[in-house]
Amino acid sequence: MSKEDWKPGTMIYPLPAVMVSCGNAPDNYNIVTVAWTGTLCTNPPMCYISLRPERHSYRLIKENMEFVINLTTKDMAYATDWCGVRSGRDHHKFEEMHLTPGKSTVVDAPLIEESPLCIECRVKEIVALGSHHMFIADVVNVRADTSHLDTGTGKLKLAETNPLVYVHGNYYELGAKIGKFGWSVEKKK
Repeated sequence: MSKEDWKPGTMIYPLPAVMVSCGNAPDNYNIVTVAWTGTLCTNPPMCYISLRPERHSYRLIKENMEFVINLTTKDMAYATDWCGVRSGRDHHKFEEMHLTPGKSTVVDAPLIEESPLCIECRVKEIVALGSHHMFIADVVNVRADTSHLDTGTGKLKLAETNPLVYVHGNYYELGAKIGKFGWSVEKKK
């Protein structure tokens, strides 16, 4: 196998394609699609999103210091893409994409009812990195769609929802399960 050098770039894929909802009142609710997101810490639970400062949602999140990460599904793919290429300055994204703003439990930002999992976040710190600024946040609550709960284990069967992922400019659904964490070292029975 041969390799060639490319200019430095962000080639860590796939990533979840999430819809981040923000604002603190119905007249300023907005949605921005983000693939620059992830887990920072388990205990305390922390995550991040990275946004360009010129994005409309950047200002809303900076003013309110709260947002909700809404996981997306194959059924939400069109709305996910649309909310990423249209500006909330010019569009009411919830209304135009027929998405339902729901009441979050802890933060004022709305959640997206159609999402199978909504992660309520409170910003701890904003780090200017260059083209993007990272919003480092505490996870203050998680709301899960109960229709995807495994009653035996109490865990969310997220793979059932057909999660949407982003790979180098394209959206995909997940493929077949090939193992679970630790399966490579499990003792054979």
